Amino acid sequence: MQGLVTVIGGSGFLGRYVVRALAKQGWRIRVGVRRPHLAHELRVMGDVGQIELIQTNMRYPDSVARVVEGSQACVNLVGVLYQAGKQGFHALHVDGARALAEQAKAAGAQRFVQISAIGADTASPSQYASTKGGGEAAVREAFPGATILRPSIVFGPEDDFFNRFAAMAAMSPVLPLIGGGGTRMQPVYVGDVGSAVAACLADPATAGHTYELGGPGVYTFKQLMELMLREIHSRRMLVPIPTPAAKLMGRVGDLQTMVLPFLPPQITLDQVLMLGRDNVADPAAPGLQALGVTPTPLEGVLPGYLWKYRRGGQFAPPEGA
Repeated sequence: MQGLVTVIGGSGFLGRYVVRALAKQGWRIRVGVRRPHLAHELRVMGDVGQIELIQTNMRYPDSVARVVEGSQACVNLVGVLYQAGKQGFHALHVDGARALAEQAKAAGAQRFVQISAIGADTASPSQYASTKGGGEAAVREAFPGATILRPSIVFGPEDDFFNRFAAMAAMSPVLPLIGGGGTRMQPVYVGDVGSAVAACLADPATAGHTYELGGPGVYTFKQLMELMLREIHSRRMLVPIPTPAAKLMGRVGDLQTMVLPFLPPQITLDQVLMLGRDNVADPAAPGLQALGVTPTPLEGVLPGYLWKYRRGGQFAPPEGA
């Protein structure tokens, strides 16, 4: 068995796949999560005793120092798509990332992998994207040899993208196309991102580099909604929403997060701003192939989990039958 790797945010959507990939490589894995009692399923992803859970809060330095103690490597998966209470963009994406990188370096860790996002840029009008950019800079300052991974929209059985819009289609006769639906995206399979993290830790040559991770296909937002509707055998009207109207919808979502922080909003103003920019990997940047990972086609995965939104479920006849 290899050395000890600490994974922060391992109980989330991406975290499960990262933990599984690292367990297959033989790492001992310490998973830092805010609520360990809700993450016991992670223990069965490896051999007995291979995976341990420890309560961690990125906003508390002592908690961060404790979770990285004795680690040879560290992976930061922490990220939020909207702000609620003390779980703010800057507190987690920038301050938390910096604290983790500093503590990992002080603890003697040899490798650090930071999960960022395509479009991460401190000059972005989106707080999500700007703080992701700030987080990259903070990590590189504290841990110069860190490897940064920038995935596009991540899809898979538990995703918050296709599942969200499929659930909306089950309840509404129309689906909104924010800004007209022309924004381009390059969805990447969650299992491929997990494999990419494992590949980075297995290859010391990836230290200090940035990789942009996208799947094999580029689609407009409208095309993704059309593909999703075909998979769930549903006909819904796709209504273009001008940006000013979309921003108004986003402000309503922001208000909801203030009043009901435990209830995920349909969309926030910051998400509207993100949907106004393409989310496609730079062709000049190294990606999955450079890490030895073959990108998984979107069409080969969606049927495996979107069937639950069909009337009749997985036994529903093909559309038009």
